[in-house]
Amino acid sequence: MDSTNQNINTSVSQAAAIRSWLEAGKSITAGEALKQFSCFRLAARINDLRMSGMQINSRPVAVINAQGKQVRVAQYEIAQKVSA
Repeated sequence: MDSTNQNINTSVSQAAAIRSWLEAGKSITAGEALKQFSCFRLAARINDLRMSGMQINSRPVAVINAQGKQVRVAQYEIAQKVSA
């Protein structure tokens, strides 16, 4: 029986796809990550990217949920570099 954890491979490929998305100047929320990359755990992938050295900001944004109510979720984007 193979003891390889297939979730690790999925996590790595999702993180790579999210990295590319963010590096293209796009922001992302959990709902968008689910639609674009089938990623149910965006915060975990963002943490992986941060641990690899990527500077990512988050901010709360309002969205409409499935019940039609406005809720706040985190939106992630690459931190803007400040030029001196």
